[in-house]
Amino acid sequence: MAEEEAGGAAGGEAAAPTGGEATSAGGYDYRKVHNYPLIKFSDMNEEMRVEAMELCVTACEKHASSNEAAAKMIKETMDKKFGASWHAVVGEGYGFEVTHEVKNMMYMFFGGTMAICLWKCA
Repeated sequence: MAEEEAGGAAGGEAAAPTGGEATSAGGYDYRKVHNYPLIKFSDMNEEMRVEAMELCVTACEKHASSNEAAAKMIKETMDKKFGASWHAVVGEGYGFEVTHEVKNMMYMFFGGTMAICLWKCA
């Protein structure tokens, strides 16, 4: 779910967009890479959203080589802080459709293509 940026050039020559990276095929990758947390959706209150975002960043940095360990850390910490039945998905290239309690869902990106979906349901 990366955002795309249009690139163009005058005179028929391909110009490299700002921030684009050359690919092995000689083209350019137009996806934006975010090095900061980017919340795509959240219905949490401000306090919970900030705590959840910081927790997700910490878990992804601590367990950079294991998405499962990061998801487990996020889930267990949220269960302790905000009550049971939290669920976490950490990874790249997935879709989802979930039923969640109102004011208890967040979907964010971190480190470019890493996505975290966090929600609570009974």
